[in-house]
Amino acid sequence: MTLQIRDDRARELAQQLARKRKVTMTEAVIQALEGELRRETEKEPLAARLKRIAAELAAKGEPGGHTMTKDEIDAMWGH
Repeated sequence: MTLQIRDDRARELAQQLARKRKVTMTEAVIQALEGELRRETEKEPLAARLKRIAAELAAKGEPGGHTMTKDEIDAMWGH
């Protein structure tokens, strides 16, 4: 089955990728599509990413945290 790229922008993008990777346009399109499918498959849901990031940050903090003084807060806000 033949894939015809009729859209000028799509053709130009495929040509650019093929030149950069030194492959045929067909191979460039295959690689691009495989990469996008892999990213979609491996995509981590936003809630899970935020939970992971929060856990990583919490692990870096000191137990009990630090209570900021008014002077520290003012300095942080440039007062």
